[in-house]
Amino acid sequence: MKLIGYILSFLFLSASLSAQESEVSMNGFQMANIAQENSGNSYITFPTDIGNIESLWFEANLIPNFNIRVNKKSRLMGVLTPQIIIRMYQEESFPVRTPSYIPQITVFYSLNSKLKVKNSSLFGKIAHHSNGQDGPFYLKDGAINTKNGSFATNYFEIGLIRTRFNKRYNAVQYFSSSFEVHPKSLSIKELDGIYGRYRWNNVISFFKLPHTKVDKKKASISLKGELTWMFGTLNNWDAWSLNRLNAKLTFFYHPKFLEDIGLFAQLYKGLDYYNIYFEHQLFIIRFGIMTEKLRF
Repeated sequence: MKLIGYILSFLFLSASLSAQESEVSMNGFQMANIAQENSGNSYITFPTDIGNIESLWFEANLIPNFNIRVNKKSRLMGVLTPQIIIRMYQEESFPVRTPSYIPQITVFYSLNSKLKVKNSSLFGKIAHHSNGQDGPFYLKDGAINTKNGSFATNYFEIGLIRTRFNKRYNAVQYFSSSFEVHPKSLSIKELDGIYGRYRWNNVISFFKLPHTKVDKKKASISLKGELTWMFGTLNNWDAWSLNRLNAKLTFFYHPKFLEDIGLFAQLYKGLDYYNIYFEHQLFIIRFGIMTEKLRF
C-alpha cells in the first residue's frame, strides 16, 4: 500500500508545481508531442522482474504511431496505433503465449488556436483488445484458460490533456484524465462481472529538459505517475475496494551516449493488463530499455 501513497504524493506535488509555470512557446511543439505521450512508449524489460509475475525473459510493448494530419501545425490530428504486447516465458522452448493485440485509432484536437507548450486538448479513442486465440475461456475445473482461451473486448475512451512548461525546473508537465468504457455488447460474454468495464484513467508526467544547448531535442529525465480506478460490478468487490485501483510509477533516464533509447525503472500494482491474465493481482518492480521521443 506504500506504493499507492507514493504515487498519490507524486500527483499532489505535480499539481502544486503547475503554479510556477511559464507562458512559453517552444520551437517545434506540435500535436505529435501530445499524441506520443498519450500513446505511451515502446519498451523491453530485462529478465529481472521483482514481484509476483511469472518468470519472464522479457516483456515487449511495441507502440508505433502513424500520424494523420494536414501539416505539423494542424490543431486536428488522427493517430493509428497497432499496439502489441508480448511476453516470453522462462520455460522450455521459451514460449510466447497469447500476445495482446491492441489496434486503436485516436483523434486529438487542440483547444488553443496557436500550438504552444501551454496547451489544452481533447481526445477520443476507439480500440480493440484481444489475444488471437479461439480456445474455451474456462478450463474443466472452472479456472480461466490462460494458455489458449479466447479474450476480446472493444472500448471507447474520451478525455482531456493539459501540457505546460515549468520554467523554474526547466521541465515539461503533462496531465491527462479520461473515461474508458467497454460496452457489454462489444466484449465476450465471459467478461461479465469479472472485468472492469468502466475506468477512470489519470496520468501525470514530468520531462526534465537539458540546460545546455547540446542535444536540446531530447528529454534527459522523465517521471510518470498513472492511476486507474475501475467502476461498476467487478468480482463482488466493494465500491471503494483498493483492488479496483491500478497504479504505476515509471522513471526514465536517457544518457547522452544513446541515440533513441534509455533506461527505465517501474513499479506497478494492480490487475494484469495482459489480455486473459486480467484476474491476476500484480505487485512488481521491473527494469528495461525504453524509447522516449519527446522532441521540441
